[in-house]
Amino acid sequence: MNVFGLIGNPVGHSLSPPMHERAYETLGMDARYVTFEPDPDALERAIRGAQALGIEGFNVTIPFKQDVLSVVDPDPLAARIGAVNTIDLTTNTGYNTDAVGAVRALRAHDVTLSGTAVVVGAGGAGRAVAFGLADAGMAVRIANRTAERAHELARAVPDASGHDLSSLPELLSDADVLVNATSVGMDEDATPVPAAALHSDLAVLDAVYTPLETRLLREAAAIGATTIDGGWMLLYQGAAAFEHWTGHDAPIDAMNDALRSEL
Repeated sequence: MNVFGLIGNPVGHSLSPPMHERAYETLGMDARYVTFEPDPDALERAIRGAQALGIEGFNVTIPFKQDVLSVVDPDPLAARIGAVNTIDLTTNTGYNTDAVGAVRALRAHDVTLSGTAVVVGAGGAGRAVAFGLADAGMAVRIANRTAERAHELARAVPDASGHDLSSLPELLSDADVLVNATSVGMDEDATPVPAAALHSDLAVLDAVYTPLETRLLREAAAIGATTIDGGWMLLYQGAAAFEHWTGHDAPIDAMNDALRSEL
C-alpha cells in the first residue's frame, strides 16, 4: 500500500483527505491519505520518521509551509516563493502547488493568461499566485493593505509592481485578471475590492472557498465578469500534488465531486 498524507497543526479542517481518497478509488490504487499533527518543534523528526516508515508524500499546511524549507530540498519555484506545500518524501523534494493551482484554475475556465493581473494580498497565497501568474507571462500588480509588503514582493516577482489597496480602481481599469489572495470574505460578507472598480472584461478568482460564493464573486458576476471560486484553486493544487507523487494524471472530475460534496 502507498501512503500519502497531510502534515500541519491543526489539520482537522482539511478537505484534502476526501479529494485524494477519491482519486485513489477512481484509479484503483492501493493507497491511503492520512493526516498528521506533530508538535511545531517536532517537524524535522516527523518528516524523517515518515520517510523511515515508507510514507511517500506529504501535503504541508500551517504552520509548517516556511519551516519545512530547512528540512527538504525546495524546487526552484518553491524556493522563490519561500514556501512548500507538497513534499515528495522519496526524493526529499519540496514543491509549491498553490502557484500551479491558481494558474490551472484560471485556464480551466478558458482564461487567457496574458496582459495584466492584479493580485490582492502579499501573504503566502499572494506570493504563490503572483509568481505563478508572472511565470505564465502576465504583468502582475500586487495590492496589499501594507504597501511595503507589496513593494517587497514585487521586487522578487518578474514584471511586477507593488501598491496599496487605495490604488485598486486605477489598477483594475485595464486589468485582465483579478485574484483575491486574502482571507477577506471568509468570516464575514466583505470584499477587499470596491464593486465600482470591477468590470465585465475581468476574470475574477477568489482564493476563499468557504463560502464558495463570496461577496467579491457575487459583485463580479453581477457586472458580467468571469468568476472562479476558491474550490477550483484548492482542487488543482491537490491535483498537482497527486501527480508529483504518483506520476498519474489526476482524475479531476472525481476529485472535484469529492471536494464539492464537502463544501
